[in-house]
Amino acid sequence: MNVGVVGNPSYRDLKSILAHLAQVAPRLGLTLFTEEHIAALWPEPAPAPLHGAPQLECLVTLGGDGTLLRGARSLNGARTPILGVNLGRVGFLTTANAQTLDWALDVLVRRAYATESRLALAPFILDKQGKSRPEPVVLNDAVVHKGGVARVIRLRVSVDGDEVGQYSADGIVVATPTGSTAYALSAGGPIVVPGVDAIVVAAICPHTLAVRPLVVPSQASVTVEPIPPWTEDVLVSFDGQVGTTMQSGERLVVKRSEQAVLLVRLGPEGFFARMRKKLQWGDLSDRERQ
Repeated sequence: MNVGVVGNPSYRDLKSILAHLAQVAPRLGLTLFTEEHIAALWPEPAPAPLHGAPQLECLVTLGGDGTLLRGARSLNGARTPILGVNLGRVGFLTTANAQTLDWALDVLVRRAYATESRLALAPFILDKQGKSRPEPVVLNDAVVHKGGVARVIRLRVSVDGDEVGQYSADGIVVATPTGSTAYALSAGGPIVVPGVDAIVVAAICPHTLAVRPLVVPSQASVTVEPIPPWTEDVLVSFDGQVGTTMQSGERLVVKRSEQAVLLVRLGPEGFFARMRKKLQWGDLSDRERQ
C-alpha cells in the first residue's frame, strides 16, 4: 500500500512518530512517501519524496486540522483518502491520535474504515479582460480581506450573476460545510452538516445589522468583487494558509470543485459527537444542579 505522509514539524512528537512509522511500515506492507520539508526528521534512509510518487492509496497527516487542510491541497483533487492523526489540542477534522495510531494503521491496512466525502471549492481570480487565474482547491474556505492592519473594505457579492448586494465589512468568507465550523463560524455563520450540499457566504464584522450569512446551493457560482476605491491591498486567503493578491478590476469566483475530499473515519463517532467532544457544543457541565 502506497501511503503519503504530511507532517507539522512544530509538534515535538513528530520525529518519534515518524520513526515509529518507519519501523512498522515493512510489517504492515506500507510503502511510505514523505513531503520534503519533514524528510530530515525521518531515520535513515528517509522515504522517497511525496512529489512524483506513484498513485497513493492513502495520505496520513500528522498534526492538527491545518496539517490536514494542507495535505488535502497537496492532493490537488485526487480522490485519495486522508487519515488525519491529531498531535495537537482540537483536531476537529482528524480521526486518530498518537495513542491510537497503531490501531488506525491496522484498520487502514485491512481497509476496514469508512470515508466521508467532503465538498471542496475550486476558486479562481477573474480579471477585467475575462482571463482566469486558477487557485488551489480548498477544503475550508476562501476569504477576501484587506492586507496590513485591519481595515474595512467594500465588496460586491453575486450568486450566479445575480447581485446579492454591497457589503461594508472586514472581509467575506466563502466556506464549505467543512469550513462552516472554522472561520465562517467565528464570523457568525451557521454550522452546516457535512452531508449538506451548500456553500456559506459570511461577512466578517459587517458594518450594518442588515447583513446576515447566506447559505446557497453548492452548484452556485459565488463572486466577490472589491468596489473602488477599496481596491488597494486586497488579499485572498485559501484555508487560512496560502493566498494571493487581487488587483483593481479583478474578482474572486468560487465554485464547487469537481472532486470531493475523502476523510477516513474510524469507529462509530459521528459529526455531532465530535462537536460535543471537541467544540464543547451544548456543554452545561459548569452549571450546578439546582
